Amino acid sequence: MAFPRVFSLPLPILGLAYLAGYVLLDWISFIHPFAPFGITPWNPPTGLSFVFALLFGQRLIPLLFIAPLLADLMVRQLPLPWAVEIATVIVIGGGYSAALLFLLRPATRFNPALPSMRDLFLLMSVSALSATIVAASYVGILVVAGLLPAKDFLPAGLRFWVGDMIGIAVVAPFALIFLTRGRFPKISLETAAQLIAILAALWLVFGYAQKHHFQLFYVLFLPVVWIAIRSGLEGVTVGILLTQLGLVLGVQLLPKEEIDVTAFQALMLMLTLTGLMAGVLVTERRRSEYQLRLHQESLARLARLGSMGELAAAVAHEINQPLSAAGTYARLVVDTLHSGGIQDASVIETAAKTAAQVERAAEVLRRLRALIRLDQSGRAPLNIDRIVKETLDLCQPELDRHNIKTNIVLAEDLPLVMVDLLQVEQVLLNVMRNSVEAIHQAGHSGGMITIEATRVESGTAEILVRDTGPGFPPDLVGHEVPPLSSTKSEGLGIGLSLCRTIVESHGGRLIVDGSSRGAVVRFTLPAAKTSHG
Repeated sequence: MAFPRVFSLPLPILGLAYLAGYVLLDWISFIHPFAPFGITPWNPPTGLSFVFALLFGQRLIPLLFIAPLLADLMVRQLPLPWAVEIATVIVIGGGYSAALLFLLRPATRFNPALPSMRDLFLLMSVSALSATIVAASYVGILVVAGLLPAKDFLPAGLRFWVGDMIGIAVVAPFALIFLTRGRFPKISLETAAQLIAILAALWLVFGYAQKHHFQLFYVLFLPVVWIAIRSGLEGVTVGILLTQLGLVLGVQLLPKEEIDVTAFQALMLMLTLTGLMAGVLVTERRRSEYQLRLHQESLARLARLGSMGELAAAVAHEINQPLSAAGTYARLVVDTLHSGGIQDASVIETAAKTAAQVERAAEVLRRLRALIRLDQSGRAPLNIDRIVKETLDLCQPELDRHNIKTNIVLAEDLPLVMVDLLQVEQVLLNVMRNSVEAIHQAGHSGGMITIEATRVESGTAEILVRDTGPGFPPDLVGHEVPPLSSTKSEGLGIGLSLCRTIVESHGGRLIVDGSSRGAVVRFTLPAAKTSHG
């Protein structure tokens, strides 16, 4: 996360900030309302609700029911009878809560940083569906209560839907990207020219065209597409927000009878979706280019190193001889001490420990060679619970040293997996150590590492490791790990690449991902054919 202190704020402060922001945005955007109700052509508070819930989780969902009621009390002095007011609040809160809970489900795998077209499509499609249900229900309640004539159902519902959608599409991507990535295009001559282009397009729409504003509205597509092509999703969200603010200001300065605000905002919604899609496509293209460069650099490094097997063989060859000599000398010392009748137990114990550690080093070396060769002879049906517990035992001293807690969530229907215990423990151990280092280097006091295991298919189990560190760079999120890639300034890039190789040799996949609170690494393992779980 770009602003870790914000995400560590206490829940009451976050809740108050959300409620205050919701009421403020509702007051600012209460323009051209349909009757005295909160049906306006631009509803940025709805976008704010999506941002807070997606970034801070389910704990803020109950406030989605309080915020609309508070806004009606403070901005519109409660224009509806209490029974109708409560019904509409339940509709708004319930409709959008259901949408957000769907996006927050681990199975949905929605990333609020919007790194891919899939995430943007999920956000927009879920928003459109929930806004349709909320708009139809809200206006339907008003019609049934006799507060709106039946003939106004469609125009009022359309204005409500367009207002909520434009609020989500403009506010949510901008705020989500800013809070998760913390960076936007730098001010330059080109960005200044883009801003001038937006202002010129707005002047053409509202000034030159006089009463025929729709004729030149499409001029606004030019600067937005320009920004999307040059700056990607991060830049275009800023351009869309500025364009929307300019449109709202222009509409406010014109007499109400001169413009159809709902139709205007519908066009703005099309412009927003076009800009967002173009921006995410450019971002994905740049990410692909970045991944290609990483692969090219990795191939160059691999060409210098040779294969990992050759590297292991060279290391083994160079270390085996001194290890063998050290082991021989250590055993000679132990035998000499025993044959010489030396009774000093501490000396004999120290010599024995020396010999044992030399043997241990030799065993580690043999295991390393087997690991690099990805030897399959040691594979057997194993319980995931055992893999996790043994890995935790190995990593516990580091966890305690940095005051990092663990949360283990294992599904009850997990199958046995056909794996090499040492190799899979090495994968999980490496991932956990990376999490510990990331949390520590970010300067966080304490932290949490969550390990989840689920059955994703009949023949596959998935292990997921989530931490509360700063997360992976957006360029890596949602993708397989490139060879010899590292997020550490001095890292060789062997750790995660070797983990991926081990997982793939077992027939699984390893992908780095992210959540609103840190990094996520997930990998799959094949179920053992002998398993009946």
